[in-house]
Amino acid sequence: MIGALSNGLQAAFLLVRGRAEGLRFVDADTRAVARSFWAIALCLPADLCVQLIGWATAATPERPVLPPHGAHALALEMLVFVIPWLAFAVLSHGIARLLGREALWPRYIASWNWCSVAQVLLLVAASLTTLADAPPWLSQTAQLVVFGWSLWLEWFVARVALKVSSATAIGLVMLDVFIWFIIESAAAPFLPP
Repeated sequence: MIGALSNGLQAAFLLVRGRAEGLRFVDADTRAVARSFWAIALCLPADLCVQLIGWATAATPERPVLPPHGAHALALEMLVFVIPWLAFAVLSHGIARLLGREALWPRYIASWNWCSVAQVLLLVAASLTTLADAPPWLSQTAQLVVFGWSLWLEWFVARVALKVSSATAIGLVMLDVFIWFIIESAAAPFLPP
């Protein structure tokens, strides 16, 4: 497990810098895919940190940091984080099969999973600017840069791991964003403002 974690994070460290040789640290089998889902366990605390930062910055004397039924809200946030992740993995497998890239999918989704660790950590860093009493434009800019970079990273990983065209890679990124949007929209009425 430790070796898989080390290799996965090393692959992500190279891929986030646009270096395709990061793929050599990710095995192309189903065991590598299964181990790469440990990235969810690494990302979940960071995602919850982002949610807590959001709640803390929106807190007022009338509205506490933790909303009513805070444990329920945190559990729902965890589901909103995990369900789109797993849904994309399942749907991307079907798409890879349709594209004739099924043999390349294990390395792709494993790399995608490990790169998500870097994405979430950078999102935490961008969110921390709101707690640092920085001007709102700085926080918004930091979050926009992280979002744009994350979209590029997903596109890059699809291009190099699945060996697909730019348009196909864009389609995969759009699918991921669409899944997240649908799940987030469905959960929004039950989440704190």
